[in-house]
Amino acid sequence: MRESGDALVLLLAGGIGSRLNLLVGHRAKPAVPFGGIYRIIDFSLSNVMNSGLTRVGVLTQYKPLSLMAHIGNGEAWDFTGRTRGIKILPPRTGESDSDWYKGTADAIRQNIDFIRKNPSDQVVVLSGDHIYRMDFDAMLSYHLHKKADITIGMMVVPKRDIHQFGTGIIDADNRIVEWEEKPAIPRTNLASMGIYVFDTDYLLRTLARNRQEVDFGMDIIPRAINEDRVYAYPFYGYWRDVGTIQSYWEANMDIIRENSGIAPEEWEIHPNPEHSGLAMDRAPVRFLAGCKVASSMIAAGCVIEGTVINSVLSPGVHVKKGAMVTNSVIFHDSVIEEGAVVDLTICDKRVHVGPGALVGQGDNMTEVNKRYPKHLYTGISLVGQEARIPAGAQVGRNCIVNFGFRDPTFNGQLVLADGEST
Repeated sequence: MRESGDALVLLLAGGIGSRLNLLVGHRAKPAVPFGGIYRIIDFSLSNVMNSGLTRVGVLTQYKPLSLMAHIGNGEAWDFTGRTRGIKILPPRTGESDSDWYKGTADAIRQNIDFIRKNPSDQVVVLSGDHIYRMDFDAMLSYHLHKKADITIGMMVVPKRDIHQFGTGIIDADNRIVEWEEKPAIPRTNLASMGIYVFDTDYLLRTLARNRQEVDFGMDIIPRAINEDRVYAYPFYGYWRDVGTIQSYWEANMDIIRENSGIAPEEWEIHPNPEHSGLAMDRAPVRFLAGCKVASSMIAAGCVIEGTVINSVLSPGVHVKKGAMVTNSVIFHDSVIEEGAVVDLTICDKRVHVGPGALVGQGDNMTEVNKRYPKHLYTGISLVGQEARIPAGAQVGRNCIVNFGFRDPTFNGQLVLADGEST
C-alpha cells in the first residue's frame, strides 16, 4: 500500500447550486442538510478521512459562513494534529486579477501558494457536493501504476443524464482518448465524477501555462488528452450528484430504500455533532402511543405522535397527533401540527405547518412551477426556512413557500395552487 499521506486534497465547495432553489438561499450547496443528520460535504470529508489523507484545503465561495462553521477545525473528521490539518480557502477578493473563482482550474490556480506550502507528490481534487463512498488511496495507487499525469474518477451513468457531465472515450488500457464536456448528443455513457488525481509538478506547470484555461473539463482535460497521459479510474459503487431538487430528494429516499447502494453508517460517514443538530442535549426519539412509522429515518430529538411513512426527518422534528408526513424530507426543528398532511415535500429548518393544513395536495404532478419550471416539475413542493403554513391551508404540487413566509393566508385565500409560489 502506498503512503497516502503524501497527497494533498483540494475540495471544491464554492458552487452556487442554484437548481436547489430555496435550499441554497442561505447556505452553500455542500452545507445543505442531507439524510437527517448529515450535511452533503460530510461524505467527501469522511471519504478523505477514511482514505488516510490528512491535509485538506476547502475552497469556498458562495455564502460560506454555515459551511465554515460546520467544518470548524476539522476535529469531527480527525483533521487536527501535528501533521494533520484542514484550511478554508476563500477567493482572493480584492486582487486585480479576479475576485471570484471563474472555474475549477481557476480555483486551484488561485491557491497555488497553498499547494507549495504543503509539499506533496500528488494533488487530489474533489467536489464537496456529491453523495458517495470512495477509497482515494486505491485511486492514488492506480494513478501511480499507470504512470499517469492525470487520473479521473469515472462511472457509467444513464444516457438521459450524460448531458450534465464531462464524458470520456477510453481504450483497452483505460487511457482516455477523446473527451466531450456536457455533450448534447453523447457518444458514450462514461461520465466524469469530478474527482481528479494530478502529479503535483504536472499540475503546477499546467496551471502556469495559460491563465485563460479556467476549467478542468472545458480547458485542461481536452488539451491534456492530446499531449499527456490521462487515465480513467473506473468506479462501480453508489454516487450521486445532488445538484437538483429531484436528485436530492431521490438520494434521501435511497437512504430508506432497501438495496439502494447507499449506507452512510456502513460507509463511516461522520457528521459534525455540534452543527448537525446532534448536540448532547438532544433527547432520544420519542414514539408516542398511537403513532405509526414505516420505511423512514427519524433523527434524535424528534417526537412522533402521528404518522411518518417513507420520509427522512432531521433532529427535533415534531409530528403531532393525527398529522401525517409521507414521501418527504423535513429539516431540523420543524413542527407538523395536529391533523396536518405533508406529502412529497422538502421543508427547510424550523418550518411550522398549521393544524389541518395540506402540503403537497392533489394528483396533478405535471403542472410545473411557473417561476422555476426547471427546478420543480415532478410534484415536489418546497417550504423555506422558518415559513409558517396557515391552519387549514392547501399547498399544491410543485409549489414554493418562501423563506420566512408569515401571511395568515395566501393573498386572501387558503389555497396555493399547483405550480404557484408565495
